[in-house]
Amino acid sequence: MNRRDFVSRNAIALSGVPFLPFTGSLAPKDSMFRMSLNPGAIGVSMDLASILDMAVKYGYTAISCATAELLEMEDGEMQVLVDKMKQHDITWGSAGLPIDFRKDEATYLEGLAKMPATCEVMEKVGATRMNTWIMPSNDLYTYRTNFALHKERLGKAANIAGHHGVRLGLEYVGPKTTLSRGQYSFIRTMAETKELIEAMGESNVGFVLDSFHWYCAGESKVDLLTLDKEDIVVVDLNDARTGLTPDTQVDGRRELPMATGVIPIKDFMEALKQLGYQGPMRAEPFNQPLRDMEDEDAIQATYESMKKAFDLVG
Repeated sequence: MNRRDFVSRNAIALSGVPFLPFTGSLAPKDSMFRMSLNPGAIGVSMDLASILDMAVKYGYTAISCATAELLEMEDGEMQVLVDKMKQHDITWGSAGLPIDFRKDEATYLEGLAKMPATCEVMEKVGATRMNTWIMPSNDLYTYRTNFALHKERLGKAANIAGHHGVRLGLEYVGPKTTLSRGQYSFIRTMAETKELIEAMGESNVGFVLDSFHWYCAGESKVDLLTLDKEDIVVVDLNDARTGLTPDTQVDGRRELPMATGVIPIKDFMEALKQLGYQGPMRAEPFNQPLRDMEDEDAIQATYESMKKAFDLVG
């Protein structure tokens, strides 16, 4: 579930299945970055088998890990999928955290109880990355109270994930227009997210780095270079709309990478290359014209835009 969906509906609970042994493994490719097909963020609705076919056809080297679908698969069906991924050197991108940790305690605990089954199925197929985002404002909690809530709830989720070799990435949301929506402000920068990660005390927690939020938070290449490559779980690559300042950009209205040149994507990519990051990158533009395209056209357009960004750093 993406942030736009979060505004309009609750998280969908995942149902578990019995653990079944998995005999394969997925080794990461040696290339610098992995271009990950993230269908939901570009308005594409397909099952995993179809997503994999599209990745093969258009040259993506990773696909998002749809844990809800994996949980419903028979072991043999799952093995066929993973074998095909290995055959075409396609690895897993990231999965969404299946917990609504922002609401009441009962809702959070209900999701937390289902976390082990999600992480088990990820371990079976060799998926190692999970992500969620941090809302920069809310109407219920002051900064200190909200910090303590995030530390405890996300810390417990990360601990479960870590026992299955899964890393948890946290995405700060940079636009000031989102910060102003709630009564109380919260985390919206890299520096603040570092403080939360440190306070959680779980070694498998890192960042979801989004070029859009990096830009809207007023950060630079220098800020990126304060990280180590191990601090980065997954990367979102986006551009911003023209005619707006960083402070007036809106989170749910972005552009494909390299579409406008508003965000200094070359600086962003150069920093990641310098850090030695080799994980998945995905586009998350939440762009209505892209969503209005036919599925395959949107997949191709996204690939072409991301390739332009990849070509900036060779």
